[in-house]
Amino acid sequence: MAGNSGDLHESSEKLTPETVDRHRAVVSIMEELEAIDWYDQRIDAATNPELKAILAHNRDEEKEHAAMTLEWLRRHDPKLDEHLRTYLFTKQSVLEVEHEAEHGGEASGGAGDGSLGIGSLRG
Repeated sequence: MAGNSGDLHESSEKLTPETVDRHRAVVSIMEELEAIDWYDQRIDAATNPELKAILAHNRDEEKEHAAMTLEWLRRHDPKLDEHLRTYLFTKQSVLEVEHEAEHGGEASGGAGDGSLGIGSLRG
């Protein structure tokens, strides 16, 4: 894969096909996210409402592409799957989710115990 934006850091001869495919997926997600950012900037800068709408449509297509590729990557990386299942679609603070995941859901204590001191965000 030399010569493109997804250059490998190790010799391709030393990598499994699965690692190379995951690399392709990661690079593709990076490119999709970069395109989303570029479209956001173009939408902000554009002055014509119809052009803004077209650019927003195109940006949202890039979001679909990123989501599809992320799902493929999740299905092919068990540890990523585990982390996505922990953090995605939660309602509480991401830091609180992390604390519960690392400490088995034990309640946060007072100051000085390493907690963020924000308490529960549950309704």
